[in-house]
Amino acid sequence: MGRLVDRVRALALAWGAPGLFLVAFLDSSFLPLPGITDILLIVMVTRHREAMLLYVGTTILGSVAGCLMMHAIGKKGGEALVRKRFAGARIEKTMASLQRHGVMAVLIPCLLPPPAPFKVFLLLAGAVGISAARFAAAIALGRGVRYFALGLRYGEQAGAYVAEHGMAVSLLLAGIVSAGFAAYLVLSKAKAVKSR
Repeated sequence: MGRLVDRVRALALAWGAPGLFLVAFLDSSFLPLPGITDILLIVMVTRHREAMLLYVGTTILGSVAGCLMMHAIGKKGGEALVRKRFAGARIEKTMASLQRHGVMAVLIPCLLPPPAPFKVFLLLAGAVGISAARFAAAIALGRGVRYFALGLRYGEQAGAYVAEHGMAVSLLLAGIVSAGFAAYLVLSKAKAVKSR
């Protein structure tokens, strides 16, 4: 696996933006490449600051495309696949959360850095019937926040900053999204009570 990762990394660096698209696609779909997308984005932005928007944009598009592939697999039978591979109450809780909260249950894991579980949410989002458009919007938002934060924080200190503060920043962003979602739930409940 190490050789494959090295080859993918070298290919991505040689190809530039299309290479970032490919790595983000593979990492978000069937080939786990934990952390490589983030690192490659930082390296490329550090080398070519003027191309930051291009690099961030292609990385987001690659991630959305890979996630949509997993969503499609989930729609065609991902629940059985997930239940075969992962057993127990965790899957039941995850499915219940996806059914109850929809895209917010995808958005929050999307912001978290590796090794946070992510692909199981993608498969189950398809299995529970979250629409592809809403799903793609949530992924684009979550990955957009994460990759723009990395892209904006470029330069000599970028790698050190992400290594030192990456988890804290991701948790802060996830907390902000969670607080917004909690406010949405409270307001929705209040509206439902008021309309009775």
